[in-house]
Amino acid sequence: MSNREEYPDPSFPVTGTVPIIRPDDEELYRLEQEKKDRKDPGPRGRLWLFIVLAGGIFAALTAPGQTAGLSPFTDPLIAEIGVDRTEISFSYLIATLAGATAMPLVGRALDKFGARLAIVWIGVALAAVLVAASFVTEILGLTGAYVGLRMVGQGALTLASTTLVARLVTHRSGLALGISGAMGAAGISLAPVGIERLITLTDIATAWRIEAATVLVIALPLALLLPKDRPRTHTETGSLIVHVPEAGYTQKQAAGTLMFWAFTAAGFTVGMMVTGLAFHLISILGAQGLTTLEAASNFIPQTIAALLLTLGFGAIVDKIDPRWGLIASMVSMAGAMMLLPFVEPGLWGIVFGLLLGAAQGSIRGVEAAAFVRYFGRGHIGSIRGLSTAVMLASTSLGPLYFALGLEWSGSYLAPSLWGALLPAAVIILALLAKEPPQEAEAVAVGKK
Repeated sequence: MSNREEYPDPSFPVTGTVPIIRPDDEELYRLEQEKKDRKDPGPRGRLWLFIVLAGGIFAALTAPGQTAGLSPFTDPLIAEIGVDRTEISFSYLIATLAGATAMPLVGRALDKFGARLAIVWIGVALAAVLVAASFVTEILGLTGAYVGLRMVGQGALTLASTTLVARLVTHRSGLALGISGAMGAAGISLAPVGIERLITLTDIATAWRIEAATVLVIALPLALLLPKDRPRTHTETGSLIVHVPEAGYTQKQAAGTLMFWAFTAAGFTVGMMVTGLAFHLISILGAQGLTTLEAASNFIPQTIAALLLTLGFGAIVDKIDPRWGLIASMVSMAGAMMLLPFVEPGLWGIVFGLLLGAAQGSIRGVEAAAFVRYFGRGHIGSIRGLSTAVMLASTSLGPLYFALGLEWSGSYLAPSLWGALLPAAVIILALLAKEPPQEAEAVAVGKK
């Protein structure tokens, strides 16, 4: 059926393939579009796989800005720049908080310009920051480099990679996000080994420059091969296409729901506690009798559990209440914190690592899909931008929390046990949260 047959009023002619419609026709048109979407539920087959794999590769390329990717540089930087561990830790904290402030702006940019175009510019920016970092010679310059790496690497590129998959993939989106998330987690987990070897064989500056070249060579061509995720504004003949914005909650509407804050609080908890434990892992497990090698090897069970839970929950999140993933994450997080006093070389050390990995994988497997399910795709970039800002800020607090806990109590056990209360509170919050309504008045198109 042609557009003229659907909308026969001659005073409102069509332009391109999208009709110009009157405001009172918007609801009818939205329902028609939703009907078409059900008949054509997004990319499938090879294109589906390509988008998912691309999202996973972009997620893995965030490693230069992640704690795991930056940790191999810590001791060499302390020796080369001549700062102590407290100074470099405080520099990292300031940089992470500063980087978090930009995430709401990044989210709005993703909604306006599309994730594909944003990834191109984010890739260029990340490479530029890495090159600039290679010339750092003092703590102030290092702090500036940390700001750029945390803002562009951990924050912006992570947000863009998940938003890309969330917007383009509508068929089995939970599985798609789970696969791309697992790929990202695997890449980030393996990065420290390669980066450490790179620094050993070359030097700090060369390692950062090689990382910059890697980001450019992989991210830019891959992004340009992806389909556009931003609506066309004109036809090939230049006629204006008037689009009705996709239905969905705005950032303000989503932030007014308890469900948004339940998932954001879960991300905050995992980010804070896992980063704090990872930052001090050698010291924490060393106090429990593990050698340096045994403590470092604890990342292996963490990675295995994170990958399995990310894929597992990603495969079923479209069929279950996403809060099951949240609860599994918080139970695992609380379990790891309470288990710490009993950790020793052998089985309990492995169980501790599995629980930490399960906490990360469970929330990663459901978080992005949950936001799409509850709030729609119309403003998903800005909604996740706000949530990501909170989660990113949490990663700056974890190392300081455990450091102060050690200073005040004389061990890591007290802050770990007290920290177990936080995931328990998040579970209560999630159980109290009601599923956001999807009625037309709650998600009115174009309303702020």
